[in-house]
Amino acid sequence: MSDANYSITDDLKEAQAMANGLESYLQGSELYGRVGGGGIFSGGKMPSLTLGALIMRLRRLHLFRDQMTPAQQSQLDSIEEQHENARKEWRTHYDNWLLKEANSRLDAMNPYFQEVRDTPTMAAFAYKPEAQRRTIVQEILDKMEELGIRSADLDAKARKIDSRLRGLGLQPSDFIWASALQPAYPQKVYWWLYSKPRQNL
Repeated sequence: MSDANYSITDDLKEAQAMANGLESYLQGSELYGRVGGGGIFSGGKMPSLTLGALIMRLRRLHLFRDQMTPAQQSQLDSIEEQHENARKEWRTHYDNWLLKEANSRLDAMNPYFQEVRDTPTMAAFAYKPEAQRRTIVQEILDKMEELGIRSADLDAKARKIDSRLRGLGLQPSDFIWASALQPAYPQKVYWWLYSKPRQNL
């Protein structure tokens, strides 16, 4: 997804590729899977397959359903069915992958805070990838709540990361992603998408 542009067509294409490889992914051992058939072909510029990445796309596509053509709506229904079937078939694997991915993405944010401490001018420059990580984690947390999956340790880790984000001295800003996506990300929940670090900490 481009920072400046959003396309339902592209989101559907990426979600379809992820759904097609989902069963194999759930049975595998790699957190960041390849799309485009699961072989050596990785889909070019396609994003990595993870549950969080797929859940994020499915949620916002569902919200934008009324903007789709009938063919796109049918494709979305098919993708959602693939996702749900894989989840039911591989429920234990699915639940474990949710926890593993959320923890991994939160852990992956720690080097950013270290980098900012060592080089404060990097805070604003390198912020958007961290905002995306935190957004995908939120998608996972919401899915876990929907499925009745509880993890006090994960909740505590997310709160700690949020505290460190706020410790950057974030300043209010316009929505930092493509404006078309803004309806899918209310500010009350996704506050980090409406903030930026100061240029000079």
